[in-house]
Amino acid sequence: MQENTVQVPFINRELSWMDFNERVLEEAFDKDTPILERLRFLAITASNLDEFFMVRVAGVKAQVQSNVRQPDLSGLTPAQLLEQLTEKIRIFVEKQYSCLQRSIKPVLKNNGIRFLTPDKMDDAQRAYISDYFERMLYPVLTPLAVDTSRPFPKLANKSLNIAVRLQETKDGDCFALVQVPAILSRVLEVPSDAGRAFVLLEHVIIYKLASLFTARQIEACCMFRMTRNADLEIDEEAEDLMAEVEKSIKKRKRGRPVRLEIAQRCDPQIKRFLKSMLGVKKEDIFEVPEPLDLTLYAKFAGTEGLEALCYQSVRPVNPPADFWGCDDIFGAIREKDRMVHHPYESFACVVDFVRRAAEDPDVLAIKQTLYRVSGNSPIVAALIRAAENGKQVTVLVELKARFDEENNIQWAKKLEDAGCHVIYGIAGLKTHCKILLVVRREEDGIRRYVHMATGNYNDSTANVYTDVGLFTCGEPYGVDASSLFNTLTGYSRAPQYRKFIVAPHDMRDAFAQLIRREIRNARQNLPCGITAKVNSLIDPGIIALLYEASQAGVPIALIVRGMCSLVAGVPGFSETISVRSIVGRYLEHSRIFRFENGGNPKVFMGSADWMQRNLDRRVELVFPIEDAALRQRAFDMLDLMLADNANARVMQPDGSYQRVDRRGRATVDSQKLFAAHAREAVQALQRVDKDQPFQPIRMADLLKERIENQ
Repeated sequence: MQENTVQVPFINRELSWMDFNERVLEEAFDKDTPILERLRFLAITASNLDEFFMVRVAGVKAQVQSNVRQPDLSGLTPAQLLEQLTEKIRIFVEKQYSCLQRSIKPVLKNNGIRFLTPDKMDDAQRAYISDYFERMLYPVLTPLAVDTSRPFPKLANKSLNIAVRLQETKDGDCFALVQVPAILSRVLEVPSDAGRAFVLLEHVIIYKLASLFTARQIEACCMFRMTRNADLEIDEEAEDLMAEVEKSIKKRKRGRPVRLEIAQRCDPQIKRFLKSMLGVKKEDIFEVPEPLDLTLYAKFAGTEGLEALCYQSVRPVNPPADFWGCDDIFGAIREKDRMVHHPYESFACVVDFVRRAAEDPDVLAIKQTLYRVSGNSPIVAALIRAAENGKQVTVLVELKARFDEENNIQWAKKLEDAGCHVIYGIAGLKTHCKILLVVRREEDGIRRYVHMATGNYNDSTANVYTDVGLFTCGEPYGVDASSLFNTLTGYSRAPQYRKFIVAPHDMRDAFAQLIRREIRNARQNLPCGITAKVNSLIDPGIIALLYEASQAGVPIALIVRGMCSLVAGVPGFSETISVRSIVGRYLEHSRIFRFENGGNPKVFMGSADWMQRNLDRRVELVFPIEDAALRQRAFDMLDLMLADNANARVMQPDGSYQRVDRRGRATVDSQKLFAAHAREAVQALQRVDKDQPFQPIRMADLLKERIENQ
């Protein structure tokens, strides 16, 4: 038997991820959240779980199949982990459907929204769906028999299907499949005298199933859905990387099944048939109540006419306070560094920056990294326009951005066709940094304008992800930006950067030095402390250093949205460490790091989480905030999130999370307060006397005012 190698508290990353998805599910149970937003949160948990199976569970299964027996830092072998994961997932899925059936649907009904099956419809409604079937569905559907001459079809990943058992023949059982067409909306509204009524497409198909099999009697049918291994294996040494990625995407659609979802009370013969045909094991089968694939509710939550059951619309402030009254964006950045906090402040200023650079005759070159962009990206459109205007445009498009590969390939081709220089990154590394460089000719020479961010250049997700961007034309930043792009696009050796911290060359060492400095300061009774906001914290090296810092007495406040392998508050290891996870209306995505530095605090922002992949296997960028006012604003951001008692859960010494107890305390919702601060900062600018110096509203003052008024 393997000896337990656990020496420090450490939570397995997969189990920690499941805990995070559980926190998202809690939002779907929350009665204070608008009902369609609860439904949307439920859909998010389902989408998250799909991706988790396709990548993480598939990886654990591969380790088990390869007979890997080495335990991880939590002490679990792959086989033990898979067993725990399977049990945890089954319990989680039960909670998902309990949430839908017992918590959400009754509230939908109270609001006049019903999901009907044909047996619960009146004659007029059944006539309506019969007509819809004949007009729209019947021409699209293709029943597929499975017998000796017609093999089991290769079903696409995550497709929704109906398995049908027909009347036996002399040769035995007779089966067929019908795929629910993904090209049609899965939710169909039917006429209703009271409120609004809907039916799922699969129920319409099952109701009319006999018309697809006129030669045989239907004995039973069952909904099923399969999830496949979608972790791409890409040969980065291939001569044509784009062709290699395209080939791998096709493989993803036909990867090995890792999960089979079937409707509860499925016909036993159909169940055996599917198990045999798909080659899945008993533990890979999840029998769930209908409907299968809860992601369907994400689109339904946006149904026209139901806006009153969603969050009130929040329009991002545009222009942000930092750009209010600035007609010349380049002049504004020359005046001082500018910071923008999305989604509270509009992403339009970033789009406008690229558009103006594309049209400005004095702009000579634009260089940008693109990791994930929207399907109709105005950023890409502006880059194409810049190339058409004769500017030197260089774009690094990361083709290996998981589940965005196809979208990025299409954009890369369009950029190339427009005359842009398109680079696909460095072999063996994903380019995850977010940086934009504009080279402009001015009266006093060439000036470099730089935008750096914690999030992607994606105008769509910028409305729902919290991220921070910095505009600067400081010479050291410009020099570093040029050096970084030269490293990415050519054969330049990684330089000694003036301001940037760049992975994989120096980021791990830089963070280690910053943490060790706090340890030294603690031992010398100097001001010390670490505050960090990341999406994930699972790197063993960073965790070991944080434990060491805690044992030296360094106060450490961590805001970790998702996976966290560190355990807070454990005597002898992490008594001075707190960990909180903020899950709310917006997805917390920004990465911010503060180090007390003996009384002269330093703050950094960037694209990197504290994970092995970010520190060792990706090109990442972390940059300092040096302008005094912007640095204070970053400190206020962290302080406000640490004060949040509406969206935050705090880790307990056993690794579990509990909501913050706010009995007798004023409610502090950091996301609402950030939105209020963005609005009030602009309103204050509109009221300011032009002859008087403007005093910006501090978030700390806004928080104090809100608490006093409650």
